[in-house]
Amino acid sequence: MERSGTVYFTEFQSWKQSLGPLLDASGLVEGIEGNAGIILIKPNLVEALAPPITTPVGLIESLVIYLKEKTDSRIIIGEGSGAMNYETWHSFQEMGYTDLARSLDIELVDLNEEELVHIRKNECRRWPEMHLPRLAMESFLISVPVLKAHSLAGVTLTLKNMMGLAPPSHYRQGSSWKKSAFHKGIQDAVADLNRYRTPDFTLLDATVGMSQAHLWGPTCEPPVNRLAAGRDPVAIDSYGTGLLKRDWKNIGHIRSLNGELGKAEPLNVVQVN
Repeated sequence: MERSGTVYFTEFQSWKQSLGPLLDASGLVEGIEGNAGIILIKPNLVEALAPPITTPVGLIESLVIYLKEKTDSRIIIGEGSGAMNYETWHSFQEMGYTDLARSLDIELVDLNEEELVHIRKNECRRWPEMHLPRLAMESFLISVPVLKAHSLAGVTLTLKNMMGLAPPSHYRQGSSWKKSAFHKGIQDAVADLNRYRTPDFTLLDATVGMSQAHLWGPTCEPPVNRLAAGRDPVAIDSYGTGLLKRDWKNIGHIRSLNGELGKAEPLNVVQVN
């Protein structure tokens, strides 16, 4: 799949109005054709907390309806929550995803519980081997992150959203947060994870934005009021970092993957009306 440094965006009006033209322009369906019997949609449900901390269920609903109209693929929503005190199913229930799956007749999957594959990449120094869900490796993966700053990683956008794939059975240390092994050398950890599995397509919810941290603190003021999409995860993260008024060159995982998994600069930013 071409990763050309191109990002498409639209000014947000409503999920229903804004999403179709954006996804048409950014070529989502063309990217799926011939590539997937399964589409795996990966929101950010790191905790059972309301948007803009997590991906709004209304956005995922509009995405699923769009995909059902355009493809015959099996559609699954999958997440692996990092919460310490409850499982992903609790986040699905609290955030409205359980009702959504029932109403649209699609599947929900806790990626923390999925069958794993063991992969080695000797060139990866932080994770020379990884255990990741087979489902994520064998699907067309659509990442749907939220625009957020992050106290450790600088930002959490589509590249860091892949941490939901990491199973607690291999990436939890002690009784702490379920993906806590990533906290050591987090920039290299996120970069290497994406060398194993990076999104095939990203839909970024930048309607509001978290300006200082991913679980607390102020939202962007005024709200950013945009949706962005594209095939290049490095470009999307570079673009999102700019929306947060930060420099992508200061974000280690974006800097590491620039020129390898995508292009952070120069960006080709296309507005969709």
